[in-house]
Amino acid sequence: MKNITDLIARILIAAIFIYEATDSMIFFQETKAKMSEFNILWQQDILLVISIVILLIGGILILLGYRMGLGGFLILAYWVPVTFIAHSFWNYPTPEMRIEALIFAKNLAIAGGVLLLMINPSGKYSVKRLMPVTRIPKGET
Repeated sequence: MKNITDLIARILIAAIFIYEATDSMIFFQETKAKMSEFNILWQQDILLVISIVILLIGGILILLGYRMGLGGFLILAYWVPVTFIAHSFWNYPTPEMRIEALIFAKNLAIAGGVLLLMINPSGKYSVKRLMPVTRIPKGET
């Protein structure tokens, strides 16, 4: 049961980041406009492409259960600063403050889930688990 739960958790958490990367690719110009709203004006194209790559690599590593420490680090290096920039609820007027505070808290909870994935080994259903048990037969010499 633990191995199935580990796989489901990795799928659900990785889906958030892979979806965000895909959405940013599809709506590239709209995402750049949103960056401008938050005064992120320096090298928007490069920053957005780097963000997409980080989200894809981190999300895929977590999904596969391979090098989850690296995948989690990449995700957190993106997710935490973006959360503080985009959902700084203390800067919003009162009606919007509640929603932004909830999104901020949700993002911090997701970051906590990523931290848990980083410190726990991936389960039976992961690429990391398959690699050591898969042996290439030696040829006869």
